[in-house]
Amino acid sequence: MSSATGVGQERGFFGHPRGLANLFGTEMWERFSYYGMQAILLYYLYFSVAEGGLGVDKATAAGIVGAYGGSVYLATIAGSWVADRLFGPERTLFYSGVLILVGHIGLAVLPGVAGVAVGLICVAIGSGGLKATATTLVGALYEDGDERRDAGFSIFYMGINIGALVGPLLTGLLQTRLGFHWGFGLAAVGMAVGLAQYALGRKNLPESGKVVPNPLDGPAKLRAFGAIAVGIAAIVVLALTGVVDADNLATVVTWVIAAAAVTLFAVLLLSRQVDRVERQRVLAFIPMFLVSFGFWSLFQQQFTVLAIYAEERVDLDLFGWQIPPSWFNSVEPLFVVLLAPVFAALWVRLGDRQPSTPVKFAMGVGAMGVAFLVMALLGFIEGEHVVPPLLLVLVLIIFVLGELCLSPVGLSLSTKLAPRAYTAQMVALFYLSLALGSSVAGALAEYYTADAETTYFGILGAVAIGLGVVMAALTPFVRKLMNGVR
Repeated sequence: MSSATGVGQERGFFGHPRGLANLFGTEMWERFSYYGMQAILLYYLYFSVAEGGLGVDKATAAGIVGAYGGSVYLATIAGSWVADRLFGPERTLFYSGVLILVGHIGLAVLPGVAGVAVGLICVAIGSGGLKATATTLVGALYEDGDERRDAGFSIFYMGINIGALVGPLLTGLLQTRLGFHWGFGLAAVGMAVGLAQYALGRKNLPESGKVVPNPLDGPAKLRAFGAIAVGIAAIVVLALTGVVDADNLATVVTWVIAAAAVTLFAVLLLSRQVDRVERQRVLAFIPMFLVSFGFWSLFQQQFTVLAIYAEERVDLDLFGWQIPPSWFNSVEPLFVVLLAPVFAALWVRLGDRQPSTPVKFAMGVGAMGVAFLVMALLGFIEGEHVVPPLLLVLVLIIFVLGELCLSPVGLSLSTKLAPRAYTAQMVALFYLSLALGSSVAGALAEYYTADAETTYFGILGAVAIGLGVVMAALTPFVRKLMNGVR
């Protein structure tokens, strides 16, 4: 048994440690609630009051969704800090799940803007804490050099996508049949189930997850909580004075995330607790962070621009029955569920012959570029509700191919490159690339119109392919800085 993880070579869940089953299930139910809610959120914001929505302008609504998505991943900094300095990953995950449940209940029972504000704030903060700590705990299940590691993250990622697949189908169906608040209520039920199963399986998690890696002393705790209070007060003042409003929220969140990423990189690079090899590995992560940001800026548009596209441009009539546009949010996770085992088996079979992580990043962002170029070609089909749904499905399958090259591999990489004193915060850096991409995906919606969609998708697709080429060219230099980590 390994002293580092407390699990060694235990094989109780498809050849993996038993704790993976608990984390798999917890994340599956959390993603059920998260994506089930997010699939109908944009429509709730911009549908008319007569349709059960709030009647917000479409571009503003997309900006809110993007800012919310960015805030979720920005909150991984707070969650990882709490895990590293206060409670440890295991307890932080549980408390975060409770906060998520409170948020979903708020969306379900509180009407109008009040429900949106309470719900999105609680879900964003809670999801940030849960995401950073769940990933850290998965990494703690494996010893250094364990060849099962990437495969384990792919299995974990499949659990995420099972929840993401089923959530939008059921919440979208309830929303179209009974109303938006019924859909939000189902998301709350899913989170409650996830919390219950997590509590029952906590004994199978690694002992290292219960340890606070870098605890604060008493005076430092007081200073930290004082800084948090000042930050909350500043946010309230900015909102009440109108400096930050719905129209500029996505832009403001983007700049905050960018500043947070720069600050966190600086902390890791300048800390005395980080040795020379660890510092070089953090440097190696910088170009991959930028490529990841570019990838997610396109990928996350499935919840902003592509959601509007599905509702306005896709033919939703199926033999006289209207397909809920939110159902397209289930296409991508469906094919992840189908293809994740294939990718996991492929990486294990290839072993040392598999592409290095920088090459996988280049492949991932390049695939997103191809998907957007296909969207550009669809722009030549003119009219409303005329694009065949299978063509949008094809685009989302290409999304999946890119995602499986980058996202689970990126999660695994963040745990392998992490300095010992900053394990959860290194994971937070990966999620900050996702945060930045999510908020930019909301801000970019301002430039999307049906008349200019060929130009819009074409430019973004070309930029993504260019990023992939640059990453591939930098691979030898980046691998040298990684000091043996593949």
